[in-house]
Amino acid sequence: METKLVLLGTGTPNACPNASGPSSAVVVGDRAYLVDFGPGVVRQAAKAYQKGVDALRPDRLTVAFCTHLHTDHTAGYSDLIFTPWVLERKEPLKMFGPKGIREMTGYIQKAYAVDIDFRINGFEKANEVGYKVEAAEIQPGVIYRDDRVTVEAFPVSHGTLESYGFKFTTPDKVIVISGDTAPLEIVAEKARNCDILLHEVEYTAGLSAREPKWQKYHREVHTLSVDLAKVAQKAQPKLLVTYHRIYHMEIQDNTVDVEAEMERRNEAILQEIRNAGYEGAVVNGQDLNIF
Repeated sequence: METKLVLLGTGTPNACPNASGPSSAVVVGDRAYLVDFGPGVVRQAAKAYQKGVDALRPDRLTVAFCTHLHTDHTAGYSDLIFTPWVLERKEPLKMFGPKGIREMTGYIQKAYAVDIDFRINGFEKANEVGYKVEAAEIQPGVIYRDDRVTVEAFPVSHGTLESYGFKFTTPDKVIVISGDTAPLEIVAEKARNCDILLHEVEYTAGLSAREPKWQKYHREVHTLSVDLAKVAQKAQPKLLVTYHRIYHMEIQDNTVDVEAEMERRNEAILQEIRNAGYEGAVVNGQDLNIF
């Protein structure tokens, strides 16, 4: 039974047309485990299903984990709750996240009360279970286990917001997902010798061009490429994959070849990681990549 990491969205709060909101899926055989659910999450899952990942057929999305409650990581929550139900999911969504996830869940259910009532009691006669959510607020340690995966949550540092990274252990792989975080020893520890480390990153040269207050903020809540190199040196994953890449340089000139410029910046980030001393395998993750 093969384990895969599928990137559904690799973006940031910026409305980048080529990078959907942050979301990834650890897929073990015919079962998928989502991490975060940015804008467009179910449609991205449907695209992955069309590419041959059967576990990401929308009605099969039943287990999800939330790293933190920032909007770019959760704006697709209502989509994840309701769209698979409309497509005949027949069991509740199991959700694991930080303090506040239950309250968020409750408010979303209330916001869509009219829709829920119509779908159940109106013409459609949808099932009465698939829109429900079993939301659990987590603490560090093993938070989920079944016959295919063990999921461990560990605290990361993203300002004052309660935030977690996740370590997935399956029969054939160990995959660690950082969430949004400053560079931390605990990430290197949990990811030591793992198969895949999926980690956020900032373009160091881009940040250096911003005013001091923003440099201070971003250094405290995110991970510069040069600092990610140090984390990876300690962890020594078989493969380092970057996502949630923050470039700090908006493209405002409509005469610029956007794709070429983004490719240049992505290559520059990889070069910064290599120049900082990391010699292992590293790639920039793109939406719908499968590892």
